[in-house]
Amino acid sequence: MSVSTATTNQAGCEVRREAGVVRVRLSGRFTLSAGLPSVDAVARELEKAPPAVRLVFELASLEAWDSALVSFVFSAAGLAAARGVAVDTSALPDGARRLLDLSLAVPARVMPQTSVDDALTARVGEVALRGWRTAGDALEFLGEAVLALGALLRGRARFRRVDLMHALESAGVGALGIVALINLLIGAVLAFVGAVQLQQFGASIYVANLVAIGVTRELGPLMTGIVMAGRTGASFAAVLGTMTVNEEVDALRTMGLKPVEFLVLPRTLATSLMLPALVAYADLLGILGGTFVGVAVLDLGTLEYLRATQSSLALRHVVIGLVKSVAFGVVIALTGCYYGIRCGRSAAAVGQATTRAVVMGIVFVVVVDAVFTVLLHLLHL
Repeated sequence: MSVSTATTNQAGCEVRREAGVVRVRLSGRFTLSAGLPSVDAVARELEKAPPAVRLVFELASLEAWDSALVSFVFSAAGLAAARGVAVDTSALPDGARRLLDLSLAVPARVMPQTSVDDALTARVGEVALRGWRTAGDALEFLGEAVLALGALLRGRARFRRVDLMHALESAGVGALGIVALINLLIGAVLAFVGAVQLQQFGASIYVANLVAIGVTRELGPLMTGIVMAGRTGASFAAVLGTMTVNEEVDALRTMGLKPVEFLVLPRTLATSLMLPALVAYADLLGILGGTFVGVAVLDLGTLEYLRATQSSLALRHVVIGLVKSVAFGVVIALTGCYYGIRCGRSAAAVGQATTRAVVMGIVFVVVVDAVFTVLLHLLHL
């Protein structure tokens, strides 16, 4: 028989081995504040030959215990289990045995080792799945918007006319100032850029052609669309997002109203109707900015510049810009409303929805403009 002892200030552990049985006698205060004896003595007795067949825990004047006792027994039992030695805990207090059984019932969680390539693949997969779900949800929203438009054409759409008038005012008159400033400067900048090159060939008068076609066909609609995506699209997302957080959208569904028909349709109509008017206004201001540069910087006559503008500006250029603006208006309104209605249920979610509406609105405006450019090139227009 061999005997090993391990003690702390208040907890005692005596380990004995006899006839293949390792007996662990516990005494004193097994508490976290008192500290725990080491299980090394138990490990040494289990490692001796011949192999032990049983590990028995015994009590000798155990004064107090808490989870420290369970931790000590759990560690010692783990050493025995690793060597195939049976464990007897019948002498322990009932509460300690129940806690020990509970800890043994839950297997240790082993975290799989993943390589850098696996982690990258997992991230790419998560992004792809999230994008796929978002695309499906956006397609469903687009289908609801088309059904709402069909209801409008049949005269069965249900929304308040006052909402349409407010949206017309917000997307129209309220945007005149920023649209005027942006497009006036765009026309002036385009004239400056063209003048630097055309003056080298003595063709300064063709600045009028460059500004007229560039503003009416491309830059006027594009810059107005970007401005409206940052202004009106963000407004739609913030308003509808706040309504979603306040459960007003859910209330509309409870009353039997379709949110897309009641909230999205009037805003989409207002934006698609007001964008052509804003683009026509932007074209005028852009040409005016180019005229100022041509007259003040290039010393061109006012009438001469305006005649050159009139001779180069075909009606198809203006019409193409106006058609683009209608598509931009639909895209901006649907994007802002989509992120607003699909907003989360917190104040932070409203800010995130507004940010996404602005970013995606600008992206979609540029994408639609690129599609128009390719199609018009193929059609030789």
